[in-house]
Amino acid sequence: MTKDEASSIFLPERAPLKVTFLVFAGSSIMCVASAVDPLRAANRICGETHFDWKIASADGEPPVTTSGLPVTVSGRFDPAEKTDVLIIVGGFGSRTEGGQKLLSGIRRTARSARACGGVEAGTWLLARAGLLEGRAATTHWEDMEDFAAAFPGADVRPDRYVIDGPVFTTGGASPTFDLMLHLVRTRLGMAVALDVASVFIYDQARAATDAQPLVSLGRLDGYDPRLAQAIRLMESHVDRPLTVAAIAKRAGVTARTLESIFGRSIGETPGAYYLRLRLNAARRLVLDTRLAMADIAERSGFSSAAGFSRAFSKSFGEAPARMRRG
Repeated sequence: MTKDEASSIFLPERAPLKVTFLVFAGSSIMCVASAVDPLRAANRICGETHFDWKIASADGEPPVTTSGLPVTVSGRFDPAEKTDVLIIVGGFGSRTEGGQKLLSGIRRTARSARACGGVEAGTWLLARAGLLEGRAATTHWEDMEDFAAAFPGADVRPDRYVIDGPVFTTGGASPTFDLMLHLVRTRLGMAVALDVASVFIYDQARAATDAQPLVSLGRLDGYDPRLAQAIRLMESHVDRPLTVAAIAKRAGVTARTLESIFGRSIGETPGAYYLRLRLNAARRLVLDTRLAMADIAERSGFSSAAGFSRAFSKSFGEAPARMRRG
């Protein structure tokens, strides 16, 4: 057994695990809840403290989440304070948060802890602290391409969550809940994990290595596999769009049948839905990156910047450049 395996937090153990959550402003409240609440439920179910956690922020002030709700913290993040696990929760803007002093503190804590993790954009801070070099990792699918370009030394995967030795990363709120259930299951057993899932009426239907989808279909996967397959084809060909006929052929139906399926299930044609999917992907790039408009047009499957701008303006009521300035 290697040193990493021997000290792994994902092994049967009854001793309390001390966890520090470092939460940044702009995080999703769902990511914070998905990280903390399963541990709280496990303690309640077992009637004893198996997870001893605290929530801190970089400056000691309550970080405000994307929904406008602040997260109460116990104080400022202290790298000198001993902890078993450091989990960084980040969101919009977190990729550039913190100077060298904070990154040095994250490094110091991570190296003395048994494990460290990044939730959604928290992965960026782990990488900037040098903790993902040569390790497998994931982040939210919206950031994955930019993350891979920024940190070529990391093995970036589209998985829901990734555990590589003492380092773990997740792609968003639901994968974080999956990871925490995995932590509960490996430490306290399947019965406790099932009880925790039942508290939240949560069905864990995905494996850690399942790819993060652009479109969360929910139970549509079970209701109409042809619709699900068509949408999966669309989302995997945003930059080089397929024709509706080609999508229908791969889904094993005629173009007319596919039109009927989309009309009945979604209320619009496959072509209209596909265009909306591509434009929504483009809108995220317009608002969340500094990519040139020509590059965004190419990434979202438009042959020219002018054609992209016209379609974008028609859909959102203003040109992409104007939306970015606003």
